[in-house]
Amino acid sequence: MIDDPPAKKVSYSVIDHYPYQIFHNDLNAIETVFGGRVLEIADRLAGIVAQDHSNLICVTLLVDSIRFLAPARRGETLVFKASVNRVWGSSMEIGIKVFAGNLLTCKSRHVFSAYFTFVAVDADGKSTKIQQAIPETEAQKRRYKEADIRRINRLRVAQEIKDSRL
Repeated sequence: MIDDPPAKKVSYSVIDHYPYQIFHNDLNAIETVFGGRVLEIADRLAGIVAQDHSNLICVTLLVDSIRFLAPARRGETLVFKASVNRVWGSSMEIGIKVFAGNLLTCKSRHVFSAYFTFVAVDADGKSTKIQQAIPETEAQKRRYKEADIRRINRLRVAQEIKDSRL
């Protein structure tokens, strides 16, 4: 029997402030940031958090609850925040929030949120067990509880899709 890896505090792998300066090649025809660009950066950062938490290679399993809340524009800086919300066996949920900040006005607004599910894999590409995440703050404890509700819904939807194919 393989022992469970020791649990890690959420703060061990959290990204509190990852700035990304918006440039011309990040903009669409109406001078707002491509949603795909934000999603790409978010996926990369979520992967870093997952790997920092697990000390293993982690791959994206799914992304859900993607919300583009407001446009980010030329001259603004995106600030990404990422955190492990909860771990289940070999999978974990990483929450991402993105804010757009304007240096001239010193104002910031929430522009994007999503939940990423990652799976840790071994050298053969097979899923492998990872350590639990220990929430420390009240916000982390809230996200920990809410993550389980989202997981139950994801599994329900996956089962409904599977059943509809039979």
